Amino acid sequence: MHLPFARNILVCLLLLLSGNGILQAQTRFGQLGNLQSNTGNITYDSQGRMMKKNTGNDSLQRRDRNADSITIYYKFFDSSRLRTIDSSINDFTTRFPLPYYYHTLGNYSTASQSFFFNPIMRPGFDAGFHQYDVYAYTLEGTRLFQTTRPYTELSYVLGSKAEQLLSVLHTQNRNSNLNFSVEYRFNNAPGNLKNQNASQNNFRFAVHYQTLNKKYENFFVFISNKSASSENGGLQDVSKLDSLALNDPYELETRMGRAGAAGRNPFNTAVNTGNIYKNSTFLYRHHYDIGSRDSLVTDSVTYQLFYPRFRIEHTFRYTGSNYNFLDKFVDSARYQKYFNYSTPSNVPLSFKDAWSDLNNEFSLISFPDKNNLAQFLKAGIALQNLKGTFNDSVATISMYNLSVLGEYRNRTRNQVWDLEATGQLYLNGFHAGDYAAYISMKRMLGKKLGYLNLGFQNVNRSPSFILNSLSSFPVSNRSAYGKENIIRLFGSYENPRNGWKLGAEYFAVNNYLYFDSFFTARQYGSLFNVLHLNAEKKFRLSRYWNWYTEIHVQQTTGQPPVNIPFLLTRNRIAFEGNFATNLFLSTGLELRYNTAYKADGYSPMLGQYFVQQTNTISNRPDIAAFLHFRIKSFKGFFRLENLNTLNLKKGFTFDKPNFMANNYPGTALWIRFGLWWNFVN
Repeated sequence: MHLPFARNILVCLLLLLSGNGILQAQTRFGQLGNLQSNTGNITYDSQGRMMKKNTGNDSLQRRDRNADSITIYYKFFDSSRLRTIDSSINDFTTRFPLPYYYHTLGNYSTASQSFFFNPIMRPGFDAGFHQYDVYAYTLEGTRLFQTTRPYTELSYVLGSKAEQLLSVLHTQNRNSNLNFSVEYRFNNAPGNLKNQNASQNNFRFAVHYQTLNKKYENFFVFISNKSASSENGGLQDVSKLDSLALNDPYELETRMGRAGAAGRNPFNTAVNTGNIYKNSTFLYRHHYDIGSRDSLVTDSVTYQLFYPRFRIEHTFRYTGSNYNFLDKFVDSARYQKYFNYSTPSNVPLSFKDAWSDLNNEFSLISFPDKNNLAQFLKAGIALQNLKGTFNDSVATISMYNLSVLGEYRNRTRNQVWDLEATGQLYLNGFHAGDYAAYISMKRMLGKKLGYLNLGFQNVNRSPSFILNSLSSFPVSNRSAYGKENIIRLFGSYENPRNGWKLGAEYFAVNNYLYFDSFFTARQYGSLFNVLHLNAEKKFRLSRYWNWYTEIHVQQTTGQPPVNIPFLLTRNRIAFEGNFATNLFLSTGLELRYNTAYKADGYSPMLGQYFVQQTNTISNRPDIAAFLHFRIKSFKGFFRLENLNTLNLKKGFTFDKPNFMANNYPGTALWIRFGLWWNFVN
């Protein structure tokens, strides 16, 4: 029997402290390439443990040595590529939800924006709110596991000002053909300024089931995301940062929110002035396969095999979304002064859009090669029904979309070529004429030469619905905006043997939609281009010293309404290695720097970053010292961030923060301590 959950934690902790290790069995990931192209070489025993089938040379079936250890792998939803659990420790951002190339309004969980040119590349319906997307669970990021033992991951990150992040993952196979996984993540950041508290709640549940004859398979995924973020509009007077009485920016007045109503309780994320966004997605996909049957017979066991050749598939997806800005303590004078917006004082302000999205997709799929399920051709049709409610049923709208879609994928059995081509065209409905086309080709040039990947993407999309006159959010200049068209060419060359990678993206954009103030949207009718080049390299300086560098260069043609830094670079100098039987260490300095640019402003009421041409932000490089380690399945991270805020003019104080946007200072010296722990029941 498995130990109870709480008892497992205590036992594992004692084993870790005693140096005997958490696990008696090592995690093994062998034969993944064969698994991906043909699972016929693998079976399971009566306990759900993976076994390798006899090739016919022995008279008796032998148990694979991995059967007595955990074997775990996963694939992302709607992907056929198998992956293993990442155990690396040298890059904190691979475990932290916010990538290094994003910035916030000053603290984690607030509205985020990429330093890169990052247009919306999806056709069809879009509500128009994306400032919290980077924190959310998504269908595309859903991992479908296969494991021979119940597997659990726990993590906890504690930062300055009571910032905290907790996440839990548990997955297990009930038997060889049924797996489920549960994920939960909660983070809270009370903030460095008044009325800046923010939190994210994310939940995901996934089930994968396949009948024993392998003809029927289904997937169930439920995802729920909630973002609650107070908005303060930035500081009223940023010059007062240089004359703080207690060296605490919390004493400064902000442009929004009543001073007496602000709170810093990490367990209370009530929002009196700010945004509350909620969305939940329910997806059920199932298919029935027609194909050929075979069997593998040994002296002791007969294994039934099935090779699908034709598939009938249905996908049902329902998404409910709520986007709400509210201000319970309106000060009309400050709204008029700082945002040029007229509203009565002491009258609560609220804008709310709510959507239900029901989508049914029917597809036919053909497998040309019975031994390679990673090669298939798909054709389908989808019907989408949408209903919007604005400001609690004051106005509603119902609409539909009918679209056709196609897809071809082929990862060759020798894994030399990896091809993917997808397309979708909206034939009828509210978004008729929208389309998306994507193709990528990846080629392995050789074990020493690495991989070359080339691709093309084109999207024609309708304006986001926030620009529609029915939306309750106060966009001041709505009009009949045309469809936005974006072409993206991309390529990369990767050489894992030498530890470097080169990449390029080229965008051609027409009818670009953007915001240029707190309440106004625009459409740039001229064609413009954006070029993005990047390079990554690991330099081995000595036996234990490594230098990791990442460089991004961006450039626009003409003068389009796009503000991006010309250069963004991240560098890590790390002392790292395996210094004891089970101790892996990585410690050093991390630096991130971007050149000066006119960073976008932010509209709290609309939840939109907007282009501005007045203020240029020139920041010091962000510098962090880190100590990361791993002892078997236990990982620890200790970081001193924003060392660049040191102010020697005042002695040894850290009070020179970088700015995220106009009137939004970042944090000073910030301490983060994180624990990641995985174990097997």
